[in-house]
Amino acid sequence: MTQEISEVPEAPKDLRNLLWLALGSVGVVYGDIGTSPLYAFREALKPLAEGGILRDEIIGLISLIIWTLTIIVTFKYVLFLLRADNEGEGGTLSLLALLSKNAGRHGAVLMFLGLIGAALFLGDSMITPALSVLSAVEGLKLVAPHMGHFVIPISVAIMVAIFAAQSHGTGAVARFFGPITVVWFLAMALAGIMHISDDFGILAAFNPWHAVNFLAHEGFLGIVVLGAVFLTVTGAEALYADLGHFGRKPIQLAWFVLVFPALVLNYLGQGAMVLKHPEAASDPFFLMFPEWALLPMVILATAATIIASQAVITGAFSLVRQAIHLGFLPRMQILFTSETHTGQIYLPAVNALLFVGVLALVLLFQSSEALATAYGISVTGAMVVTTIMAFEFVRTRWNWNVSTAILLLAPLFALELVFLGANMLKIRDGGYVPVLFAGGFTVVMWTWRRGSAILFAKTRHGDVPLASFVASIEKKSEHAPVRVAGTAIFLTSDPETAPAALLHNLKHNHVIHTRNIILTIRTVNRPRATDEERFLVESLSESFSLVEIRFGFMENQNVSKALASLRRGGLKFDIMSTSFYLGRRKLVPDAKSGMPYWQDRLYITLANSATDPSDYFRLPANRVVELGSHVII
Repeated sequence: MTQEISEVPEAPKDLRNLLWLALGSVGVVYGDIGTSPLYAFREALKPLAEGGILRDEIIGLISLIIWTLTIIVTFKYVLFLLRADNEGEGGTLSLLALLSKNAGRHGAVLMFLGLIGAALFLGDSMITPALSVLSAVEGLKLVAPHMGHFVIPISVAIMVAIFAAQSHGTGAVARFFGPITVVWFLAMALAGIMHISDDFGILAAFNPWHAVNFLAHEGFLGIVVLGAVFLTVTGAEALYADLGHFGRKPIQLAWFVLVFPALVLNYLGQGAMVLKHPEAASDPFFLMFPEWALLPMVILATAATIIASQAVITGAFSLVRQAIHLGFLPRMQILFTSETHTGQIYLPAVNALLFVGVLALVLLFQSSEALATAYGISVTGAMVVTTIMAFEFVRTRWNWNVSTAILLLAPLFALELVFLGANMLKIRDGGYVPVLFAGGFTVVMWTWRRGSAILFAKTRHGDVPLASFVASIEKKSEHAPVRVAGTAIFLTSDPETAPAALLHNLKHNHVIHTRNIILTIRTVNRPRATDEERFLVESLSESFSLVEIRFGFMENQNVSKALASLRRGGLKFDIMSTSFYLGRRKLVPDAKSGMPYWQDRLYITLANSATDPSDYFRLPANRVVELGSHVII
């Protein structure tokens, strides 16, 4: 009896937490996919408009949209991929980190796929804000046609405000994300319900036969239409990437209870309205609303697109941080904008890059109609990459046999390849933009990875084994270096060899501290390192210790804070009498190195732009000593 009474209060509390998390996920996770009705159906109708749109074509098109949402989002992402997590974290790089543990001979292929997937997502992060905001602001032309020439200036002003606000953090705005987006989905659902009665025949779209029949009869034109249909699922990758912020159950609850029904009802309503009023095909979303509701819906749509843009930008920040910790990008300044939520971060360099890219897209394409042709390739490409990696995941992590994995994923892979092919037809009309973005990001990440490996190999030639160095220093002789009071911490990436800063300090200053710590910082293939594995301490001699600090790839690598915990754990040293020694390398390109000259120059540029390690690792600024050297790569 006592046990039953004690358990009763827990259920409502757990339910409240689940509902609050689901509410938050509506704004952050579904912000992007929730703005697709603004332009997706409109763009899918345009290839059909020349010959006059037939009734069966509209029903078939809506059927395609509904079943694309069902297969791609519901089955692949919400029900399947949300279970393929790396200790609660999702996304391409999280999946790559998980698979890298047992990659074997497929390691290089998986790494390259991970790079491509990450690059495609970053390209999407530029196109989504531009397309979403333009499509929302263009609703002004229906409210006041004479304001059409203000669309671009207003869109640019909104972009400036969005990116300028990033440095202040998303905490204050985040509280409003969920409620505003809930209102947006409810408004879309209500508009859809009101217009389904225009022609109840649209309900036949639930039959997948109409989607198949549409593709069978339209031929090549159907493939072109597929490129626009895919705009309906352009937030699915962000859904997977944001898994760690809310968890699987809240995201699934939000999808099945609110998001999916609202999207389906709205698309059905748009289809029914066009069946009754073919002239509404020019802008079926905004024409669903009566004249008095147009301005409020434009304002609500603008708010929803700002939220969608915010979610994508924040996702780009998180992805870049993962890429840095996994060794795909140089160190960048990472600012934390919340004391309680480590996921709320701001990367000034990434913010500036995205802002320039988004602004260039708005000014180059001038309208959502033109920009929509550039959209889709990055999203479909990222989805194909994720499906390939998912195949490896179920085979190696869930121990599925190859036949079962192929049976489940091959139809999905084939479908996504068809969508990718349909979007590739847009290359000449603007589709080259995401391809260029993704190609550029891939080259940058591959160059950094490859250059770092070459640099590591070259610097090992002059390395001195740490064990033999310590043994020689500890020998009592008349040539022994002078001992000075205090602790010296030498940061190194290779604990097997004596750090260059240690050798330079001994060579030029002829002194050794009474206590010396050789410190290595490792990133584990998990979002967060546990307390038990955080530190590895090994005593090499009376005055030398080897320390390894481990961080997860989602963590802030705050060395000062970690060392404070280490002191409490038993390694005694006074931080006020401790100096941190860092090696500073000046890189010189070499035409005979392992990379072409242009790639050498790119690597050196990236290295020079990297954040100072003392700032990145949160070292006390007045306790850092840097010693430099020249390295030819």
